Amino acid sequence: MKKFKIPSVPPTTNKCVRFPNNIIEEIENAISGKNCTFTAFVIEAVRVALENLKEDDN
Repeated sequence: MKKFKIPSVPPTTNKCVRFPNNIIEEIENAISGKNCTFTAFVIEAVRVALENLKEDDN
């Protein structure tokens, strides 16, 4: 059995980013009714975009 470890939250920095209103609406529609925050959606989208860029470089 795997031993339970209390997870640690990675350090974060607050950044102010401006989004076009239509993008905000699309994100809010996509996450509506799901257990997902706007921030979590954006972070995952950026992670995927960065991974895609790394793959493109290889």
